[in-house]
Amino acid sequence: MTGRTTFDAGEICWVDLQARDVEAAKSFYAAVFGWRYEDLPTPDGRSYSKAFLDDDLVTVIAPQNPLQEASGTAAQWNIYFAAADAKAIAEETPHAGGTVEFGPEEVADTGVMVFVAPPGGGTTGVWQPGTHTGTARYNEPGALAWAELLTPEPQAAVAFFQQLFGHEVTEYPQDDGGTYTALMVNGAELAGIAAAPETAQEDQPNIEAGWQVYFGVASVAEAVAAAEAAGAAVLVEPQDIEEAGTIATLKDPQGGIFSLLAV
Repeated sequence: MTGRTTFDAGEICWVDLQARDVEAAKSFYAAVFGWRYEDLPTPDGRSYSKAFLDDDLVTVIAPQNPLQEASGTAAQWNIYFAAADAKAIAEETPHAGGTVEFGPEEVADTGVMVFVAPPGGGTTGVWQPGTHTGTARYNEPGALAWAELLTPEPQAAVAFFQQLFGHEVTEYPQDDGGTYTALMVNGAELAGIAAAPETAQEDQPNIEAGWQVYFGVASVAEAVAAAEAAGAAVLVEPQDIEEAGTIATLKDPQGGIFSLLAV
């Protein structure tokens, strides 16, 4: 088990899901990852659910805001980079070529939240921890294991995150002539940035630009089967990727896209 109690600035510390139907989302992800839940009220009278592996908090499933509901927005997984000063990140974002989409906003005593976007798009959460530091488990079955940004401007996005967080990088040349860039903190790779495909491949549907969140699983094939049985659509069939391992990408019944990674 890879437990976490703190995260350094620039590490991905947290993911959460916004869904139209929280109860349905809970049932789906419990079937895939075995999460258990604790429900808490929201100020508008609805509820959100903390998801646990045993007693370890790994994510939250929250209701969409009224604008998202009214527009029929698909469920969305959000990722968050840890920051020592979320306000400073927001102030630096325009200078790095990005935009501030929301915040900074204090979330009671749990922390300060900002949403920014790099050049080329890709909503990115920034989290300054208070009482909540992030996921209690990492890189194991049912927990956050990786994140990946698909963007039409990969070089600009890499420069953006380097300017905000000081990321080191490792670059992996690809067969198509492009480059897959891994962001690093303290020598450890934590997320990838790659060019978004311009068109769908003949043998698989197009995956939109933006962040993809990866959850660890013991068996990708078994997790895909469980997800399909619970109503998911398979966007990328299980495949072995050099340097990464076995992966797959799915769409949950409410349209939320997530990926699996064998750990």
